[in-house]
Amino acid sequence: MKLASLNNGTRDGALCVVSRDLKIATVAYDVAPSLQAALDDWDYTAPLLGALYEEANRHPEGSRWFELDPAQLAAPLPRLYSWVSAAAYLPYLERVRAALGLAMPEDSRKEPWLTQGRADAVLGPRDDLFIENDDIGLDLAASIAVITGDVPHGVKRERAGEYIQLFLLANEFIAWPQLSRELTKGSGPFHSRIALSLSPVAVTPDELGAAWDGRRVHLPLQTEVNGERLGAPHAGTDMQFDFPALIAAAARTRPLGAGTLLTSGTVANRDSSIGVCSLREKQALQGDGADSAEAALRGGDRVRIDMHDTTQSVFGAIEQTIVTPAQQQAAAAETEAAETAATEEADTTPTE
Repeated sequence: MKLASLNNGTRDGALCVVSRDLKIATVAYDVAPSLQAALDDWDYTAPLLGALYEEANRHPEGSRWFELDPAQLAAPLPRLYSWVSAAAYLPYLERVRAALGLAMPEDSRKEPWLTQGRADAVLGPRDDLFIENDDIGLDLAASIAVITGDVPHGVKRERAGEYIQLFLLANEFIAWPQLSRELTKGSGPFHSRIALSLSPVAVTPDELGAAWDGRRVHLPLQTEVNGERLGAPHAGTDMQFDFPALIAAAARTRPLGAGTLLTSGTVANRDSSIGVCSLREKQALQGDGADSAEAALRGGDRVRIDMHDTTQSVFGAIEQTIVTPAQQQAAAAETEAAETAATEEADTTPTE
């Protein structure tokens, strides 16, 4: 099934069930108020949500069903108890670190690099990203993500995949100059992790069909900036650490609560002709160095991330615009001018 969260002005949004073709939806008010609430009692809520999903795919009519508009959606989980960020695709790390003159850690092929990110405010699929200025060295990092149920402490890789409840797409916005400073200090990423955004819907593993083999998602991840394709690396290829391995690694010293989000890290393939999911990696492949000024997003840039099966988008697309204060002011001035013009026109229109 496919689930989403309607932006209703609350912190967690309203849980929605979405049809397979992403065209219609309903608020699942009679099952759970939010996706997190549904995950907290998944054994009870999943069958009820599944029944609504079957109904949605018959395209019913009635007041509880509405046409889905991704702009009205928050992230499937607008706030998280935990966000674990991994680095499962070594081609990305190798290229970017080499461009920075950094060697790969000796154990990079044996144990995944895991860090924690900001979890309290996740961007929706159409939310603008506001940045202070164009000089922060902002980059995108398109990835696959999973949402888990309650994962026991010390779960083994052979069982870890059983705790995956949902899949979705994610984009991690990173300020690279700040990240370099934090790594130099020996600390983990904090200020350099600007924001996290998620796809319009999250889907249960069965929705992926043969693309999900129990370890990896075998579909290409399509990434664009300003309408220009960056690439479509295959998510099932060159993933050094699969999802069960990542979950087991994250749960090695602690249990994971229901609603934990685990991102794969930037999807990348050794075959660079397929393209990339990061501007930094693109610049590194071109030999311009990962610190190149061109390897950064700026105000007005548009990011699009999507994944298709054989017929359609699986999760819906992440489509976001980068906005600076100057652009906010210009947009506000334009809106004010339009409102003033409309008022003046109304005042001069003769009444009958």
